[in-house]
Amino acid sequence: MPTHRGAPDVRVYPDPDALSRAVAQAIAGLIQTAVAEKDRFCMALSGGRAPFRTFRRLVEAFRDAVPWSGVHVFWADERYVPFDDSRSHYRMVREAFLDHVSIPFDQVHPMPTTEPDPETAARAYENLLRAYFPGPWPVFDLAILGLGADGHTASLFPGSPALAERERWVVAVREPTADPPVRLTLTLPVLNHAACIYFIVTGPEKTLALRRTLADAPDLVNCPAGAVRPVRGDLIWWVDQAAWGIPLSRADGALSVP
Repeated sequence: MPTHRGAPDVRVYPDPDALSRAVAQAIAGLIQTAVAEKDRFCMALSGGRAPFRTFRRLVEAFRDAVPWSGVHVFWADERYVPFDDSRSHYRMVREAFLDHVSIPFDQVHPMPTTEPDPETAARAYENLLRAYFPGPWPVFDLAILGLGADGHTASLFPGSPALAERERWVVAVREPTADPPVRLTLTLPVLNHAACIYFIVTGPEKTLALRRTLADAPDLVNCPAGAVRPVRGDLIWWVDQAAWGIPLSRADGALSVP
């Protein structure tokens, strides 16, 4: 994990719709470039309201413009519920996105949630990742993350023992305050080896967590999103005005914050 922190790349948009359009266009560009250069694009997805809008925008605007046959989909985290549960990240992503684009079925890899023991499921998903990614760590072309009002990201919650994990790729976590309390999540070293990380943050309830995360010296234990610091990849914060908390000078475009 890097020991220094440069100025964050924050892109602020007036509303969630403008934000989702911009993020979807950026994702489409990343996919097009990667597939043209190496025939494959691997991304790790999260659930949540803000990514949902982006996934729908990808379908609406880029269904026929992106080489979906080269896309491989993984998950950054998952709630330990059946796939048909309304809380399932897989279900949300499938209904908003995967059911509407032509990604081959065998290139979609949800985290397993049927094992009686979540630790067994975590090991199984780590084994799957190791089969796809040679080397000491996987390198996703893109990881899409959200930010909780408590500062968590993926299913890495404040004070969780998972924050100290430096060898495992996937772990099971138990967070009594979460619904549901049992989750699977990628670990920080995995996230930090991604070639590109997009945080998508919307809503006024996220303002305080965003400020804490972007602080020069964030509390990494109590604000885990601040520990997402790519080893050599890009980190971009896509934020709406409500989450940013400061009025934009232009109502029709983005404010980039160096």
